[in-house]
Amino acid sequence: MEKVDHIGIAVKDLDKSIPYYTDILGLPLLKIEEVESEKVRVAFIDAGNIKIELLTSMDETSAIHGFLLKRGEGIHHIAFGVKGIEERLAELKEKGVQLINEQPKIGAGGAEVAFLHPKSSYGVLMELCDKSKTEG
Repeated sequence: MEKVDHIGIAVKDLDKSIPYYTDILGLPLLKIEEVESEKVRVAFIDAGNIKIELLTSMDETSAIHGFLLKRGEGIHHIAFGVKGIEERLAELKEKGVQLINEQPKIGAGGAEVAFLHPKSSYGVLMELCDKSKTEG
C-alpha cells in the first residue's frame, strides 16, 4: 500500500451533499462522473493530501443503494493507492484476506480497483486503487 488515495462516503443526494464540502468546508470540487458498471455517481473533493469520494446510487441495483438502506449515509470505504494491483491481490489472498474482487475492474477515473471484504479487515471495506495505467 502506497498511501490512502481517498475515503468513500455514501450519500443519498449528491447534489445536496456537495455544497457542504465546497461552500461550508471550502474544499474544491475536482469532478463529477458516473460509473455505469457500478451504477453510481461520484464527486471527487480535494481535501489536500487525500480525496473525498462522495457516492450515490443511480438505481436500486447499485451496491451503494443497498448500503444506504442498511446503514444510511456515512463512510463507505477507504481506498489505498497501489501499483501492480493484480500482484497485490494475489499477495493478500495468499495471506488469507477475503477478496470481494479476485480481479480488478475499472472504477472512477479509469483506475483499476478491487475491494477487500470487511470480514478480513475488522469491519472496514477497503479498496485497492491502481492509477498507474491512467497517469501520464
